[in-house]
Amino acid sequence: MKILQILSSVRAADSNSTVVAKRIVDKLVAANPGAEVTLRDLGAHSPALLDGAAVGALFTPADQRTPEQAARVAIDDAYIAEIQAADVVVLGVPMYNLNVPAQLKLWFDAISRARVTFHYTANGPEGLLTGKKVYVAFARGGKYRDTAFDTQTPYLKVALGFLGMSDVQFVYAEGFAMGAEAATAAFADADAQIAALNVSAA
Repeated sequence: MKILQILSSVRAADSNSTVVAKRIVDKLVAANPGAEVTLRDLGAHSPALLDGAAVGALFTPADQRTPEQAARVAIDDAYIAEIQAADVVVLGVPMYNLNVPAQLKLWFDAISRARVTFHYTANGPEGLLTGKKVYVAFARGGKYRDTAFDTQTPYLKVALGFLGMSDVQFVYAEGFAMGAEAATAAFADADAQIAALNVSAA
């Protein structure tokens, strides 16, 4: 099994989403001896901005790209190769201003490439990153699950599903900004959700 662990917090090891994601990975590894884990820390090393120059490079045929364009495309190629090789993906996702971190959005920009990770058919877009299991570890200061303020869950369902990753389980750790007792309860709740995950067949 090849596990790709994506961290999107800018707080590194101090991040609650990182802690929850690590606990999911630990359970996966325990249930699947010999599993290989690749760690990608987007908070420490953000994907490149999808700006005009990047779009120009991507739409230029490979044999006509300048060295600068080739280097820019190669950055996204590395992210795509990682996700293509993974059997399981674990996302650590904090909530920043009611949405996912900008670094995670840039990662989705990097891995979403027509005719590579999705393509268009007569019936609409079809994802090509199929056969993968995804676990999402949320950490939030407030309690937003199942409310209108939770923009993250629907966004990630759509973004992952668009690329062919529809087998997704979410773990919620909420209330970290509501006092010490609430923070302790948030981890306990997340641990209970992780304990209930079926990872043996991942």
